[in-house]
Amino acid sequence: MHLIDYHNGIHAFDAGYVRHMLAAIHLVVDDGRAAFVDTGSNASLPHAQAALAALGLTADAVDYVILTHIHLDHAGGAGAMMRTFPGARLVVHPRGARHMIDPARLMAATEEVYGRETARALYGELLPVAAERIIEATEGTTIKLGHRELVCHDSPGHAKHHVFIHDRAAKGIFTGDTFGISYRELDVDGRAFVFPSATPVQFDPVDMRDSVERMMALEPEAVYLTHFSRLGSPRPLAAQMLRRMDDCVKLTLAAVKAAAGADPVPTIRTALAGYLLEEARAHGVALAEEEILELWRLDLDLDAQGLAVWATAAAK
Repeated sequence: MHLIDYHNGIHAFDAGYVRHMLAAIHLVVDDGRAAFVDTGSNASLPHAQAALAALGLTADAVDYVILTHIHLDHAGGAGAMMRTFPGARLVVHPRGARHMIDPARLMAATEEVYGRETARALYGELLPVAAERIIEATEGTTIKLGHRELVCHDSPGHAKHHVFIHDRAAKGIFTGDTFGISYRELDVDGRAFVFPSATPVQFDPVDMRDSVERMMALEPEAVYLTHFSRLGSPRPLAAQMLRRMDDCVKLTLAAVKAAAGADPVPTIRTALAGYLLEEARAHGVALAEEEILELWRLDLDLDAQGLAVWATAAAK
């Protein structure tokens, strides 16, 4: 477990989800009090415990476990963390709270997307969280951690149960998936490559643009993505991500038309993969095509599904 220290009270470590450097968990510490932002899966818990130990903290120091949203690469380990950190409260969007109390429907929906065998292998058994330990993060909900404030803002676009968290002291925003994904393997000369995430089933490009613009209105010095962690000077990256989002919407509509009533997902995925490679090459990425596509394999599958669901709804 390698702990990244951003020297502003924010730390990051690899969740150990699927592959190295795919998903980050952030640990915020102020005046000896701690909060985790997103949880990875059940298998991420030992990493979280090791992160606390590396900072000389115990389980009793954890005041909050904060979820940007309830997709299981972000929330699958929430129940396990809450059992391990007895004094913590779980902070989650109101639309997600009931699924943390009773995760049966959430697991069923995940199995529908991934397939039962894959979903069970990735996430195991989801542990419920007692209702009295949950804080529903409505717009403007403010969490006090030590001497700092963490403010939750409703941020649909990737999911209707999504929030972003503004850390005023660090002048940073925890974006979950609303700001997209940015794998460090595609950095070129210190320049990040950001690509939108349309994971099913609630992608909405209008809402996503609005959410990102509201993030930028707060003038953050950095954004902290779950996939993968800190990006400085975020405003031009926001423009980059939103342009690519618009392009993905256009190619989706073209793919749906080309599918002529058949399942559009394979056509969308092929178009999406081609577009990803074009943008990566334009960014200066020198990795082989096979390496780029392997890094994005899971995302391409899920994004194609999400874009297809959006296009079908938009056509009605």
